[in-house]
Amino acid sequence: MRVTTAQLPPMEESADKIFVTPHAVILLDGASAFVPVPVPASAYADYLGRFLADALTGDPAADLQEILAEGIKATAAHYDLRAGESPSSTVTIARERDEHLDLLLLGDNTVILPGGEILTDDRIDRLDLEPRRKYRERLAAGHGYDDEHRALLRELQTQQAQHRNKPGGYWIAEANPTAATYAITDSRCQTATPWLVLATDGAYNTMNYLHLNNWQRLINANTGTLHLLLRECQQWEASQDSQARNLPRAKRHDDKAIATVTLESR
Repeated sequence: MRVTTAQLPPMEESADKIFVTPHAVILLDGASAFVPVPVPASAYADYLGRFLADALTGDPAADLQEILAEGIKATAAHYDLRAGESPSSTVTIARERDEHLDLLLLGDNTVILPGGEILTDDRIDRLDLEPRRKYRERLAAGHGYDDEHRALLRELQTQQAQHRNKPGGYWIAEANPTAATYAITDSRCQTATPWLVLATDGAYNTMNYLHLNNWQRLINANTGTLHLLLRECQQWEASQDSQARNLPRAKRHDDKAIATVTLESR
C-alpha cells in the first residue's frame, strides 16, 4: 500500500487527521463546534485516530467495527465525555488485507474509487433540517457570514444532536461506542480496486466544484502537488467566493485533507 497525503492547515493545527499504518490509512474530520463542547474536536479526533492506528499496527486484520467501538470507548473515557454533550468526528478507514480492500465509513468523508464510484455516509444530510436549508439559501442570496448565519449554525447543531447516534438519525464517532456497529463497511477484490482517494468534505466539496477532480490522475501526484491543489481551493474560497454564494458552506474555509492510495499488486 502506497499512500500520499496532504493537509491544509498542517495536521497539528487542523481538526482533520490522517494516520497511516503499513496496511491502512485512517482519515478523521473533527466536527466544528458552534455550541460549547468540553474538549476541542481536533483533540478528540487526534486521540481516536492514534488509537485506531496503534490497533491496526498491532493487529492488521482486526475487525474494523470492533476496533472503532473500542477507540470511541477509550477516547470518551480519556476525556470523560458524555453522549450528547461531546465533540464528534467522522472516521474513514481503508485497509489492505490479503487480496482485499476493506472500507469503513462513519460520517461524511468521501472515498473515490475507479470507474467514478463515490462512497460516503450522507445520513446527516438526509435529515434535511430547516436551519441547514435556511443558512445555505441565505448564503446563496448574498447575506454572507452574519449574525443570523451564526445563529442558524448553532440551531442546526442543537437539532442535529437530537438525532445523533439514534435509529432514524445519523451515526458518528462521539461518546457512544454503539455507533461503530452502524458504520458503512465494504470489502472488495484488490485487483478490481488498484487505487482510491480519501478526502474530507472541506477538500472534496471545493475540489469537485472547481473540477479539480481527475482522481485517477491524482494517484501519481506527490505531496507537494496535492498541497498545491488544496491551496488553490483555499485561494478560490478567499478571493472568488468569500461569502459562499457559489458554493454555500458553513465556514469560509473548512480544514482540508486528502490521501491517495495505490494498492500493490502481489
